[in-house]
Amino acid sequence: MPNIVFVDHKGSEREIEASVGETLMLTAIKHSVPGIDADCGGACACATCHVFVDPAYLDMLQEPGDMEKAMLEFAENVQTNSRLSCQIKILDNLEGMRITTPQNQQ
Repeated sequence: MPNIVFVDHKGSEREIEASVGETLMLTAIKHSVPGIDADCGGACACATCHVFVDPAYLDMLQEPGDMEKAMLEFAENVQTNSRLSCQIKILDNLEGMRITTPQNQQ
């Protein structure tokens, strides 16, 4: 099980052991990570699980689908490394991945 590092907008870090096959959003919710509300429960119907992915890991993730891209249009402060955590599956090779939550979601 890979360890994922969640970083809030102030720089506080929290390392969490994630289960392979689970979504990043579900991992965050199970561990009460602030800034990831997931109002739609992972249905890719909101952007309340918006995160910034460490650019070193972007190529290891599945490309965002059309639905995710559309939802990100409604998110604030979107960057090139923006993703919806409900669309990221945990894989063994994501050990040490750093995820930052946007300031507006705190």
